[in-house]
Amino acid sequence: VMAEAQKAGASADINASFDKRPLANFPAGVAVVRIQAPGYSSPTAQGFGSGAYSIVLTRDIESDTDMQRLAKLPMIRGIAPIGRLLMPSTLSSDKELRQAAAQLQADLLLVYTLDTTFHDRDLASPLSLVTLGLSPTQSTTVVTTASAVLMDTRNGYIYGVSEASARKNGLATAWNTESAIDGDRKRTETEAFQKLVGEVETMWKGVIQDHGPNAPRGE
Repeated sequence: VMAEAQKAGASADINASFDKRPLANFPAGVAVVRIQAPGYSSPTAQGFGSGAYSIVLTRDIESDTDMQRLAKLPMIRGIAPIGRLLMPSTLSSDKELRQAAAQLQADLLLVYTLDTTFHDRDLASPLSLVTLGLSPTQSTTVVTTASAVLMDTRNGYIYGVSEASARKNGLATAWNTESAIDGDRKRTETEAFQKLVGEVETMWKGVIQDHGPNAPRGE
C-alpha cells in the first residue's frame, strides 16, 4: 500500500523509470560508445554531433586489449562500436544511442565518458587554463574519472554503473610544452579507462547472476 501511494505521488517520468524491466536476451550483443560534453576536443580526439552531448569515435586512450577483455566476458556474443554513420548530427538523449545500438542488433548498450581536470596541487584549485607561466616548483595534479553505464537497448533499463579514477602528480617544469601537458592527460585517461574495464567486468558478473539464463525467476 505504501509503495502504491508513493508511486501515485510521483511524476509520470519517474514512474516510467520504475516500471522499466530488463528485456535483453543472453548471450547478448553489446554496442559500445564514448560520449563527452558538446564541442569536446583534444589533441588526439574530437567529438561529433551537437546538442546535449557529443560522441567520440577515435580510440585514442582505449587499447585493443581493453576491448578484447570486454569481448571475452561470459554471455557476450559480440562487441560493436557505434559509428558515425549510425548517428544523427543532433543528440538530445540516450534514445539516439539506443537506436544506433538497435541497428547493430545489440541487446545492450555500454556508454562511457571521461572527465579530466588539471589542478594546482598545493592550493587544490582547478586550473581552468593551463599556461606555461607556472612556477617551476609548482605542484600539479591531473585527475581523470572514467564512468560507464550499461543499459537495455530496447527501453533504457539500467543494469549497472561503474566508475574508476586515475591521477598523476608532478611539477610545472614538466609542462614545458603543450604536448607534455597533453601527454599527462592521455596517460591518466588511459589508466582510468583500464581501471574502468575492470570495474565493468565486476559489474557484468552481477548482471549475469541477476539477469542471465540461470538467474532465479520469480513471479
